[in-house]
Amino acid sequence: MKFEGQNFASLTAPFDRVLESRLLALRSYGRHSYASLTDDQGNYLQVAGGGVTCMVERFDASSSTMVRAFHDKPNPIFPDGTVLSFGAGELRLMADEWFQASAVVEIFLCFKHCRKYPDNVHWRPALSPGAFAT
Repeated sequence: MKFEGQNFASLTAPFDRVLESRLLALRSYGRHSYASLTDDQGNYLQVAGGGVTCMVERFDASSSTMVRAFHDKPNPIFPDGTVLSFGAGELRLMADEWFQASAVVEIFLCFKHCRKYPDNVHWRPALSPGAFAT
């Protein structure tokens, strides 16, 4: 596994605690606003934003498919079409695509350890695939 991010030193085989620390340090503004975790087959998970304004996408290398995470509870503060601005640009998200950083940590750890994603996390085709892959 390789962890990369905006203004982070790249890590090979990051410890869970380091991965968690770096993901929780992300913010949609400032020095650290996106990151990715790539496995040996070229599949990766990427996050943009931070705190309570995170977006997660997953790329499947064998099918060249990008999907975006969504959950069961749309965010009433961020209606469909709200823009997430971060260091690599801007993305329009649906109300159910906004995640808190703690949920992002759980999703990344599931990817890293090849575990099933949480039951409330679902995937759909990304509208802007590969928009900010590191």
